[in-house]
Amino acid sequence: MELDERKVKILQAIVRNYLETGEPVGSRTISKYTDLNLSSATIRNEMADLEEMGYIIQPHTSAGRIPSDKGYRLYVDKMLEEKEKEVEEMKELLLQKEDKMDNLLKQVAKVLAVNTNYATMISAPQYNRNKLKFIQLSRVDDEQILAVIVTEGNVIKNHMIPTQDYLDDETMLKLNILLNTHLNGLSIEEINLAMIASIKKMAGIHSDIVGDVIDAVAEAIHSDEDLEIYTSGANNILKYPELADKDHAVELLHAFEEKAPLNELALTNLAGENTGIQVYIGDEAPVEGLKDCSVVTATYELDEGMKGTIGIVGPKRMDYDKVVGTLKNMMNQLDSLYKKKG
Repeated sequence: MELDERKVKILQAIVRNYLETGEPVGSRTISKYTDLNLSSATIRNEMADLEEMGYIIQPHTSAGRIPSDKGYRLYVDKMLEEKEKEVEEMKELLLQKEDKMDNLLKQVAKVLAVNTNYATMISAPQYNRNKLKFIQLSRVDDEQILAVIVTEGNVIKNHMIPTQDYLDDETMLKLNILLNTHLNGLSIEEINLAMIASIKKMAGIHSDIVGDVIDAVAEAIHSDEDLEIYTSGANNILKYPELADKDHAVELLHAFEEKAPLNELALTNLAGENTGIQVYIGDEAPVEGLKDCSVVTATYELDEGMKGTIGIVGPKRMDYDKVVGTLKNMMNQLDSLYKKKG
């Protein structure tokens, strides 16, 4: 007897309903529960086949069915297969977006530098990633496993975790279910010590692995790694005598070459409550290396909670009206520019 797609969908509906209610599931419930648009009689026939194949059992005469161990196994295997596919699709999508975004942001920096005749920078967008979406553990070899952590905004982080002993498929499956059941949808603030202790207790001898995964989740959610910074027009600052002497020029060119001060500027801007246009004159600049300049920044926002910083750096006698106008115009266009690229 063949386990076709219709039988699989009915089995999945039985398992989900039983997990939610703890009660045996009847054909009438499944007819309302699935999108198959099948009659109760047809579903009863399919359930009889599933029972014969060993995927569901009837605990009492005249009662509904409940999943067997074999049924649970198929359900979990299908779920993990779908999740792995989802993770792979998200990776592909992010790679495509990164490539298009990379080209777009380089072009934005270049256009701003040409239009203003100053040095410009733009940071790649940070995603809203305050909550965990999914964890996928997979065995790499006898001594390590790979934890794929997906946070809000579909940001994917990979983390290698060493293991003392070989973990078989059954153990990997149990750890995946344990972690996802208790952590999905939570922010790092909601993952408290009591919850961690409880999960570790349920993990038994594998509590150390659970601890390492939770540490990796915290790192993924709170990661403040360097942003990708795109610059253009750094040599424009040499056109202004007050910035062109050796000491000033070296410091400014170093900031644009090494990008650490620009990274700090972008993170400071994104951490602030005011996301409008900000003008810093001389010592008001929030980072060292730009204290002899004027810096104008703005926060741009794209879809899916993506935010980044645009900055224009020039002399204190810069044309503020032109710079602010150019920035406002660019912010208005950036979202539509991105959609055209998508």
